[in-house]
Amino acid sequence: MADPNRRRSASDFHPEVLRLFDQYVHGSLDRRGFLDGAARFAAGAGGAAALLAALSPDFARGQQVTPNDARLHAQTVTIDAPQGHGRVSAYLVRPANAGRGALPAVLVVHENRGLNPHIQDIARRLALDGFVALAPDALSPLGGYPGNEDAARTLFAQLDPAKTRADFIAAAQWLQRMPGGNGQIGAVGFCWGGGIANLLATRLPELKAAVPFYGDAVPVEDVARIKARLLLVFAENDPRINAGWPAYEAALKAAGVRYEAVTYPGTQHGFNNDTTPRYDATAAKQAWARTIALFDATLRG
Repeated sequence: MADPNRRRSASDFHPEVLRLFDQYVHGSLDRRGFLDGAARFAAGAGGAAALLAALSPDFARGQQVTPNDARLHAQTVTIDAPQGHGRVSAYLVRPANAGRGALPAVLVVHENRGLNPHIQDIARRLALDGFVALAPDALSPLGGYPGNEDAARTLFAQLDPAKTRADFIAAAQWLQRMPGGNGQIGAVGFCWGGGIANLLATRLPELKAAVPFYGDAVPVEDVARIKARLLLVFAENDPRINAGWPAYEAALKAAGVRYEAVTYPGTQHGFNNDTTPRYDATAAKQAWARTIALFDATLRG
């Protein structure tokens, strides 16, 4: 008998279902389109809805650090973004031990759903590793993350992309100037946020390191502006993102950018997100260790 408490993995789903889900997550397929397509691999509409529910985040199951962890100090801050939407809300977390002195800081950029509980948990993990972590919410101008992934997906499509990029640039600049920081900043982003981490590396010469997890590449003509060290994290089964890598890598080499690119075998897009079945524990652990090692090497000097 199957264990009802067993965490489901990507191997439990037909590859076509995973492909449809990726299209749904990234906006090229709506909910009805996913359900219609997935119904071929399930017992009708009810089975397709169950597939969607099984693939969707379970935030409680993926939580590693509780919001009230006594080792941390967390608060919500508001940042001025005059070139963006005006003001952006962000989750700021730092170690509670005031004796650490000035700390390096990392901007955390969420997926295309806004500042959900998983990304807040990522920020807390970074703080436990001795960094100040700032996680802005791109949905701030629309009231913030709505507490529902479907609603967040709808809201995200309403954002002004140029203003949203400016919001994150403003947040990174605020983080560098923040009292208690050592002035050294890095960025880590996931999916949509990985693309923003790549972008920030082209726009902020003060950025010391960027770690885009399966993020969109920047235009090759912008690559020469990158001063940060890069750790580029890829999933093997992610054709949409991986298609852009050869041209991006050629541009990085031509510009002399210091980078490391790692592709994790057998993984799916989103493999670091431990709230969904696409999570790969081994790959996520290795990728996170590399991430922290890069931030330690570049931000603590």
